[in-house]
Amino acid sequence: MKKFLRSIFALLVLAGGMGLFVTMPARALVEIDINKGNIEPLPIAITDFLSGSEIGARISGVVEADLRRSGLFAPIDHAAFIEKISNPDIAPRFEDWKVINAQALVTGRVSREADGRLKAEFRLWDTFAGQQLSGEQFFTNEDNWRRVAHIIADAIYQRLTGEKGYFDTRIVFIDESGPRDKRIKRLAIMDQDGANVRFLSGGEDLVLTPRFSPSRQEITYMSFAGNRPRVYLLQLETGQRESVGNFPGMTFAPRFSPDGQKVIMSLGRDDGNSNIYTMDLRSRNTTRLTATGAIDTSPSYSPDGGRIVFTSDRGGRAQIYVMGADGSGQTRISFGDGSYSTPVWSPRGDLIAFTKQSGGQFSIGVMKPDGSGERVLTTGFHNEGPTWAPNGRVVMFFRQAAGAGGPALYSVDLTGRNEQLIVTPNFASDPAWSPLLE
Repeated sequence: MKKFLRSIFALLVLAGGMGLFVTMPARALVEIDINKGNIEPLPIAITDFLSGSEIGARISGVVEADLRRSGLFAPIDHAAFIEKISNPDIAPRFEDWKVINAQALVTGRVSREADGRLKAEFRLWDTFAGQQLSGEQFFTNEDNWRRVAHIIADAIYQRLTGEKGYFDTRIVFIDESGPRDKRIKRLAIMDQDGANVRFLSGGEDLVLTPRFSPSRQEITYMSFAGNRPRVYLLQLETGQRESVGNFPGMTFAPRFSPDGQKVIMSLGRDDGNSNIYTMDLRSRNTTRLTATGAIDTSPSYSPDGGRIVFTSDRGGRAQIYVMGADGSGQTRISFGDGSYSTPVWSPRGDLIAFTKQSGGQFSIGVMKPDGSGERVLTTGFHNEGPTWAPNGRVVMFFRQAAGAGGPALYSVDLTGRNEQLIVTPNFASDPAWSPLLE
């Protein structure tokens, strides 16, 4: 997949007659400090990209939607635009954009090469400084126009925040359809904004807990094929599926190690206990990490692979624990009211997201790896299963509302103020966010 994508996308710096890629010193006027607790969205104008068809407006529309959903940007209504961009190679009339308080401006163009590929180019302008911040161009097959839009949105996000974006990513999840007592659950994948949904299983067998590899276009998940729980690996590029192995009892919550070479999971036994094991995917050797008369489950590695966070009820109620990658130093870190589950380490390593049940409500929250700084991001009837965007700034989860309906996917940023519904064709649960695509 990586080689394929590199052959599709070519990233070029705009130079010569096309203008220069500008690297601004220290801090540009429009740069956003996303480390502040309460961020005022940046007013930004995103013009329709010029083209000979509707493809230009479609690409710029996706860019605008990506930036708006982040909560960090406030795209300005096109009806307020004074200047009509006719040539994106020429500097705009900055005064016309300052009048409408557009602190940043995006212009662009989409054209077709002789070989049929699309060329999409954009420029990002600082209207108050009166200069170009960046400019890039991409080549792609027309079928991949949405990916180009997400890549452009990522480039704008990174230039204005100083951190990588998360728009050129995918979500694997469980699609749920049918009545509650006969729910069909299929493995599905989509772009992070809910577009391009594709089903990876047919619904014949129950599937649960899909998780992305951090290093390959591969997922691990549970399937009850033949009414036996098994852990599978699925190559997204080829569709090849293989069983990790057969384990006695129940298997829970498989997840990759940061290098993609191991799977960590919880294996249940007939006595009701479960412990955490790792499996080397090359040798298929397993190593037991916990050995208690309790339920230890939902393990997740720190991004450097040195530690593991997990849930255990060894203290009488499900709480969050941290241990070394070899099982040493098992330490409880959660001490709040209620019970905790599904902890997952942030890709930045600075936070752990979790589900918390207390007072008849389910919350999605975060805490530091030592258990300090616990914060609730959102609370509802039933929220569960957080997964991190690859830049560690946004969490996705699923919510089951009260009543006869089914679950839906939502995202929320670390401020807890920007909650977004992710529209899917059917009910949806158990999301897992991919790394940035390459």
